[in-house]
Amino acid sequence: MSSILTAVTGRRQTTCRTASWWLAPDLGSVCAARRLTRDKLAGWGLDDQVEVAELLVSELVGNAVEHAYGPVRLSFSAEDGLLRCEVEDENPDLPQMRVVDADAESGRGLFLVDLLSCCWGGVRTARGKAIWFELPVFARAGTDSPIDALAAVAA
Repeated sequence: MSSILTAVTGRRQTTCRTASWWLAPDLGSVCAARRLTRDKLAGWGLDDQVEVAELLVSELVGNAVEHAYGPVRLSFSAEDGLLRCEVEDENPDLPQMRVVDADAESGRGLFLVDLLSCCWGGVRTARGKAIWFELPVFARAGTDSPIDALAAVAA
């Protein structure tokens, strides 16, 4: 499902793009979520956000598939210079960011979400919970993406 909403308030016109999909509760949905992210953001002309959004979406969908049950819903909205992604599942338990050992093989997903997004959070819903993050929509010329923050930390 995808739509474009246009609202006029005073002199300012705002366009809100939205899209959402239901995904199966299995590991194959992580690959599907990455592909849907890449295709939708490219279609919206948000190529600068694809790399980071794809990484963060795969983390959240992977967590939903691993720790929740039932179908997973992936949703995007883009409005007023922000791209928002939500991943909903049927487990009401909100995730906790944790400190992991340097040699641990997992447990860094929310750390990446915190590092690379401008904001993120979670909320309980009637069916479970939704975890979301937002990324700024960059101007095309001469703007660095949030992935540079990860490279700086890794260096």
